[in-house]
Amino acid sequence: MSIYEYICVHLCIYELYECALFFRDKVFRLKPVLEEHVSLIKELCVWRPLQVDFWRPESPQLVTIDIDVDIRVPALYLDMVSTRLHQSDMEHEVLIEDLEEAVKRERDSGPTPRAHSYTRYNNWDTINSWMNSITSSNSDLISKMFIGNTYEGRPMNVLKIGRKTGSGKNAIFMDCGIHAREWISPAFCQWFVKEAVSTYGSDPQMTSLLDQMDVYVLPVINIDGYQYTHTSNRMWRKTRSRKSGTSCIGADPNRNFNAGWCTLGASSNPCSDTFCGYSPESEIEVKNVADFIRKNKGIIKAYLTIHSYSQLLLFPYSYTYELAADHSELMKVAEGASSALRSLYGTRYTSGPGATTIYPAAGGSDDWAYDLGVKYSYTFELRDTGRYGFLLPESQIQPTCEETMLAVKYIAAYVQKNIY
Repeated sequence: MSIYEYICVHLCIYELYECALFFRDKVFRLKPVLEEHVSLIKELCVWRPLQVDFWRPESPQLVTIDIDVDIRVPALYLDMVSTRLHQSDMEHEVLIEDLEEAVKRERDSGPTPRAHSYTRYNNWDTINSWMNSITSSNSDLISKMFIGNTYEGRPMNVLKIGRKTGSGKNAIFMDCGIHAREWISPAFCQWFVKEAVSTYGSDPQMTSLLDQMDVYVLPVINIDGYQYTHTSNRMWRKTRSRKSGTSCIGADPNRNFNAGWCTLGASSNPCSDTFCGYSPESEIEVKNVADFIRKNKGIIKAYLTIHSYSQLLLFPYSYTYELAADHSELMKVAEGASSALRSLYGTRYTSGPGATTIYPAAGGSDDWAYDLGVKYSYTFELRDTGRYGFLLPESQIQPTCEETMLAVKYIAAYVQKNIY
């Protein structure tokens, strides 16, 4: 068999059995310090049929000198990539030796329970059932609001949490799971809902918040993609929309909002993981969220979106290097929230505008919300800094959620006292 035939066979296997993709795949951390290093990293993504999966930053176009670059390399191409890395004298290390083993170790809490658990990574059906049950059992505090269906027809429901007063209240909007493979994100939204209903009446801060404001929680934005990570490809990131004329599926929902759309840090290539979509809000999930926030923009005073990984607390802007009009105040609140988070387990977060703190990325939801008029707009990048990346073990769900709650409550308390 020729090398060409060998590669073609493996690509067929790649396409047919995506749930078994990761045997002996490695995740490298590269440390480019020369322009030649940057060029090499960018070359990796144009070699065919090599498919390098960029974990951080999210595309090769965002690679610059002196930033850590985390990439997943399929086992079939390890020798090729390793040879080029050693020839370049670029400093690098292996973060994950065997990705398939890391996927297995992610569920380190024992056999997966059939029932919903706040310390496990629940699939979409389990989360959907949980939303129904927690709403019905806490009807005095929670109501469910349908905002539309996903591309594949799954219902998107927002949980409205707050004491029912019969009059309009200001609100905070929080979403999770915009990128399908970031499982710790939906886990946090579920944890927040649990904490809200279980501590209301006993925790003065939560009680005051829910008496005076409502919190809208969307546990998973990218439901189709999230479900796909549980059934077929753990590393899937985008939506699952299809368009005639291309075999490439989905768009990056966090490049699809109308905020500097498809400029810095976004791709117009439908096959790219940072594909911006065919137009702003071309992804129905993004349009459903944007429509809901637009409809309620008079009362929504803060927007929180939860991602992973990197341990960052970001705020606008990401689509431009210009500072937001409220930069000083947004930084002050972010630093206070990061300090509150660190007080529990010592986990350190870095705060700042997205473009300069991590990398430029146009079309993001936080920039869009801020430009709409939602002043307190923040993006969380939860644990960790790369040891596990997107495969944070279940044993870290509870501590991650506990510390993140402190930061979210800090922001909420500040917003509550500074209604504009």
